[in-house]
Amino acid sequence: MGPFQDGWTEQDVAAVIARGVPDELLYVPIVISMDPPDFQWSQAICISLASHPHVNVRGNAVLGFGHLARTCRRIDAATVVPLIAAALQDESAYVRGHANDAAGDLLHYLDVRVPGHES
Repeated sequence: MGPFQDGWTEQDVAAVIARGVPDELLYVPIVISMDPPDFQWSQAICISLASHPHVNVRGNAVLGFGHLARTCRRIDAATVVPLIAAALQDESAYVRGHANDAAGDLLHYLDVRVPGHES
């Protein structure tokens, strides 16, 4: 997926983040949340990218929260719920759509409700 091959490492992710190229960076939240090596590490990266200026990076970071709810069956709700709620109001339909999906995943997998989400 993008700059990542099967068997990617945390160092591979760190290199992509260090380069900061949005066309590569947009893959980071997806790969780290679909098969997270460490929940806290993955969640922290999604949190840091949830306010990224590039719409695809931002949207995928928000979607990553939903993936983490499914794959890890946990989330730091105090931090993540406000980020998803804000993303539901984002100017971009892409981000709003991923926020809606993430809010649905938090509700389904964790019984956590996100304000502004129509369930």
